[in-house]
Amino acid sequence: MSTTSRISRFPVPVLKDLPDDIRETILSVQEKAGFVPNVFLTLAHRPAEFRAFFAYHDALMLKETGSLTKADREMIVTATSAKNDCLYCVVAHGALLRIYAKNPLVADQVVINHLKADITPRQKAMLDFSVKVCLDSASVNESDYTALHTHGFDDEDIWDIATITAFFGMSNRIANSIGMRPNEEFYLMGRLPRGKQ
Repeated sequence: MSTTSRISRFPVPVLKDLPDDIRETILSVQEKAGFVPNVFLTLAHRPAEFRAFFAYHDALMLKETGSLTKADREMIVTATSAKNDCLYCVVAHGALLRIYAKNPLVADQVVINHLKADITPRQKAMLDFSVKVCLDSASVNESDYTALHTHGFDDEDIWDIATITAFFGMSNRIANSIGMRPNEEFYLMGRLPRGKQ
């Protein structure tokens, strides 16, 4: 991928021209990550939607209650984004999954086939449900809840699995529709020991 590739088919705003709160958010992310993930730049094209998107994103992905770990949440995003053929989210969230799981192989495995991935039976049950929500949410029934309960998920955890899947279904469709490209930095993150990337 060339560094000169367009990251969106829509205009990407210049940082200095953005509203103060959005510019501060982007600069904060840049300071923490060392680069600006393209999702922040592309969605800044519509400031009100940027704010709403990241408010809901943070409510789902940064919450500290429930039994889902950060790796679990990123695993849901990675697996379901693969089902939606979303290059951006598979690459970006796959990188976060590798980092949070401390496993350089796990993202590739769940993207291809979570049933054969080196993950726990509990995580497989979680992904079975999230993939069902992704592909056929109308068929979710009580037996799906029962299966998750046997793996220690409570109803609030199940809500989290479903809403993360649904939110990123929207995100996948936006990314695909606007041609959002993943940053090159994401491809190697979590694959090599820190400092060798």
